[in-house]
Amino acid sequence: MAPEQDATVVKETSAPAAQRPQATIRYVDRPDVAETFADSISGLVFDGQTLRVEFAVTRLDEVKPGAAITGRRYPICRLALPPAAAIDLINRMQQIGVALGQAGVVRAATPAKS
Repeated sequence: MAPEQDATVVKETSAPAAQRPQATIRYVDRPDVAETFADSISGLVFDGQTLRVEFAVTRLDEVKPGAAITGRRYPICRLALPPAAAIDLINRMQQIGVALGQAGVVRAATPAKS
């Protein structure tokens, strides 16, 4: 098992800001956790309490000469996040988007002229 990483301070959100106790949480890696591959997001819903993300994988049917390429998309994983975790995910994805932009991997979309 990998060594524990630096402690992260987490604030509880149920009490007013001045009364919130702080907890020290240590991240403990678990290399035995299974990884799930997905090549698309087939669903994304926020109901006010939970962000639900459904990941999917596409599997192509056997390719036959002269025939259209067909396939199927299967749900592979469903992730449900409370609002605080959803906000953390959004912030981290924005950071990754900025880094990919700086590396030239992605470019910001240009607005359509009207």
